[in-house]
Amino acid sequence: MLRRRELLGAAAATTLATPALAQLNPGWRPDRPVNLVVPWAAGGSTDQMARIVAVELEEALGQKWVVVNQPGASGSIGTRNVLQSAKDGYTWAAGAAIDIGCYRVLGMFDAPYAGLDDWNLFFAVANVNTIAANPNSPYKDFGALLEAMKRNPNIAIATAGQSSAGHNVMEAVKAAANISYRMAPYDGGNPAVLATVAGETPVGAALMVEMAEMIRGRRLIPLAAQSETDVTLSGYGTIPSIRKFLPNIPAPLNYFGIWSAKGTPQNVVDAVSRVWETKIKNSTRLKEYAEQKAAVFTPIHGKAAHDGAWVAVRQTAWLYHDGGKSKAAPDTMGIPRL
Repeated sequence: MLRRRELLGAAAATTLATPALAQLNPGWRPDRPVNLVVPWAAGGSTDQMARIVAVELEEALGQKWVVVNQPGASGSIGTRNVLQSAKDGYTWAAGAAIDIGCYRVLGMFDAPYAGLDDWNLFFAVANVNTIAANPNSPYKDFGALLEAMKRNPNIAIATAGQSSAGHNVMEAVKAAANISYRMAPYDGGNPAVLATVAGETPVGAALMVEMAEMIRGRRLIPLAAQSETDVTLSGYGTIPSIRKFLPNIPAPLNYFGIWSAKGTPQNVVDAVSRVWETKIKNSTRLKEYAEQKAAVFTPIHGKAAHDGAWVAVRQTAWLYHDGGKSKAAPDTMGIPRL
């Protein structure tokens, strides 16, 4: 009886997988599990997105995509591991395009690493950088925080470390408002958010997707979103655009997705591209995730992904350089100033 159940289960799994494969005609079907390395702690923005994308890929390609968390050094350790792994299509990385575009600028990767050009890019969502305060802190709006930072350059801001979304938005604030702050780095966006909720720091800077539940639960007060316009978070309300306080601050889209190293077999890249064009672009899971987390659904890949991310990479690379964080001028690494 047990053997019969196993055979029926296998037949059912084949039946479920075959229509998707036939429809996609992927040209490549993995014959063993694929590793998807998330170079950040579990629960953060990259981890959330990657686990949804993994399910979609599993359904389309008929094989397990295993999410592996490898946090450390602002995501550079896990990303480097993927870059140095066998380029056979069985090891992918996930994260923010700004990070892989700027690792060399920050001295985390050496030449000949070129940034975006070293990867086959597949984006799922774009996330909004957000600054929020612990309810017991004295900061009830972003204007009050700005005034406090003008007087005190040592206000601790929890972030996921150098090159993270929180670090990026705070560096943009520093440049636009001519203020300073003290960064309190954590091993990912989720740990940074939890630290602010716990009162370890009065303020945290991370992505809206990482803060959404704590904001809805009134355990964080959202002060500002780094966006061109106000952001509406379902179950909470409107969060003001940071441009109400700093009109000239940049507000580029922060794309998140998965990528494989250049050199990955073309039939693998083509197969995932077909999944993106058919399944990911119509993903109810990703659309609902974006709606709930105040993210932007952006299922793009290839040249469109590169061109979309390039603007934010250029802005961020020069922000690091002007703030004294880069190892060399970005234009010496092929990143011109906007």
